Amino acid sequence: MSKTFSRLAPFIQEYIYNNNWTELRPVQEAACEIIFDSDAHLLVAAGTAAGKTEAAFLPVVTILYEQKPQSIGAIYIGPIKALINDQFERLNDLLREADIPVIPWHGDVAQSHKNKAVKNPRGILQITPESLESLLINKSNDLVRLFGDLRFVIIDEVHAFMGTERGCQILCQLARLAYVTGKQHRRIGLSATLGDYLLAEEWLRSDTDKQVMTPRIEAGKRNIKLALEHFYTAQEPPSGKVSEFSNSDRYIFNLSKGSKCLIFANNKSQTESIIASLRQIAAAEREPDIYHVHHGSIAASLRQVAENAMREKNKPAVTAATLTLEVGVDIGNLERVIQLEAPMSVASFLQRLGRTGRRGKSADMRFVCVEDEPLPEAPIFEQIPWQLLQSIAIIQLYVEERWVEPFKPVKYPLSLLYHQTMSILAAMGEISPAGLAKQVLSLSAFKYISQDDLKLLLNYLIDLDHIQKTDTGKLILGLAGAKITNRFQFYAVFPENLEFIVKHDVNHIGSIAMMPNVGSQFGLAGRNWEVVEVDFRKKLVNVKPVEGQASIFWRGGSGVIHTKILQRMRRVLLEEVEYSYLQPNALKRLQVARELARNLELDKNYIIQLPKGKCVIFPWMGTVAFRTLEWLLNCFCRESLGIKSIGGANPYYLTVRLPKDKFTSLHGEIISLCEQRIIPEHLVSDTEAPEIQKYDEYIPYPLLRRAFVHDFLDLDEVKSLVKGWL
Repeated sequence: MSKTFSRLAPFIQEYIYNNNWTELRPVQEAACEIIFDSDAHLLVAAGTAAGKTEAAFLPVVTILYEQKPQSIGAIYIGPIKALINDQFERLNDLLREADIPVIPWHGDVAQSHKNKAVKNPRGILQITPESLESLLINKSNDLVRLFGDLRFVIIDEVHAFMGTERGCQILCQLARLAYVTGKQHRRIGLSATLGDYLLAEEWLRSDTDKQVMTPRIEAGKRNIKLALEHFYTAQEPPSGKVSEFSNSDRYIFNLSKGSKCLIFANNKSQTESIIASLRQIAAAEREPDIYHVHHGSIAASLRQVAENAMREKNKPAVTAATLTLEVGVDIGNLERVIQLEAPMSVASFLQRLGRTGRRGKSADMRFVCVEDEPLPEAPIFEQIPWQLLQSIAIIQLYVEERWVEPFKPVKYPLSLLYHQTMSILAAMGEISPAGLAKQVLSLSAFKYISQDDLKLLLNYLIDLDHIQKTDTGKLILGLAGAKITNRFQFYAVFPENLEFIVKHDVNHIGSIAMMPNVGSQFGLAGRNWEVVEVDFRKKLVNVKPVEGQASIFWRGGSGVIHTKILQRMRRVLLEEVEYSYLQPNALKRLQVARELARNLELDKNYIIQLPKGKCVIFPWMGTVAFRTLEWLLNCFCRESLGIKSIGGANPYYLTVRLPKDKFTSLHGEIISLCEQRIIPEHLVSDTEAPEIQKYDEYIPYPLLRRAFVHDFLDLDEVKSLVKGWL
């Protein structure tokens, strides 16, 4: 063993011997040196199963053992409860012989355990951002006693936090803790999927004066088995007839039969649907029921049953999950991952691939793309297999370039600004306006928020009775504000349910999890609707019925797809490469799509004319740029070109209905607009202020409009991409 090994606590050395480790891994050696020999923050960026967790905890636990803190010594922040539960088991095993307790703290942990930890604060606290927010508010008078000697904060899966309001919330929480305790802790970030190390380091060191050190470890070669198959949707088979189950369901059943297998889907309904189908097939074939579902709406006890089944050795188990099992939960005996449709990002693909291939085995991931078989007369945008193209593009971007999406910092996190303002008030009880401004504006998450911006917000909240001014000039929570902060849902910055209600006259049609524009079309309840009016405050969409049937490729609340993925999808469609992992159906489907692309000359055409005064635009832009182009057309082209409606599926295609004599003008009009000195503010009128984040309804319109322009649109990217249309 190395010199580093000899510096570890005796019980850790014994643990390493008992587990038959022959040596520390390179990332663990490097992390120990940084923690032992410097006061820097540490970013551990290494592949899955590289030993990142131990790289953080071996030196941290050694220091806590040798220099016992007078309070909780380390905080571990995880994105989901399942990961905290998993790490609790691993840490407890490591610390069994040491007098260092591990305290899990989230919504599923009994209050009696939490009370015990508050009474005698020490050891390692494992917590979610939401539970940490609750502590900052409800235990504000105990924070110094709880965290006065806090040494380390470990943030797991940092890529899941960066560029999000939840990530900004963590940075605010840590800065507030340091402010209250008067002591600066060290931070350790862990991730297997980082696109830009410098951005990640800048994020990790926010609100501190310490540097971040990132050991660069050469990744070992991994054996990866990939396969991608395609199916057309079959008609619903008669219940219980094995021979008539859909081909895709039978394919997935055979891939997962008798094995440890995770099935990843992009939404909850898909996980429920595939497990229901697999159970039916298993029952018909008299196979055992080894099937589980794991997502955020499943009861904690049932999620635990699924996790236990996946960990149990030598017993087959199949679980369908959303991103709840995407991050670092260790399922050491997992044999295969199956991905339904395309993941949303290269990062997600890598996380899911990383669930398998541990303990020296090959990583094994199978993609299954299913679509309705397009009729010969179907519009061309329905004849393109978007999910197949996206799957190939994501795989190729990693295989060819090792590229992973960089995160884009949020410039104006206004919903979080409201949240942290109210959280500080709830914790303090009362505070002067100057004192509140000093605390809020010192947080790096709000570096673009001015004194005047905060003053505008505070006056607005006073008008809403969320804040009151006392006779002595101090600020306290108002009655309306107290109702919000007193709910446990307040601790989370992500929306409980961000949906728009859809109404036709007085009839409630349903709801959509997307941000609609006037004139856009979508399918709901088996009919096609056009948006007539949008009330962003009430999240209400008034519609009228129109002919036809809209194809829905968007998946509500599914996130942002990067432009580089769309650009690579275009290349997949235009090049002649036969990718080795494509199975027979997938290869055949891609060949058909490429023939269509050749016939339409999609190598040079971005706009194709359709019958009945319609055309389709293939912009090959990511989610944000696509949204910006749509706003550009709505704002500047609707009147000049006589556009009657704009529909489509972000980020794949836009459909535009306009007079036939105007079709030839559309291409030139878009190019001309992108050459003009249009600024993002021109795309949103003074009265428009879309409410997207959880607390946007409590933000003054001028601030909300500015945030939308800067964080949800990207005119520069659109202008750059449209240049390629020439």
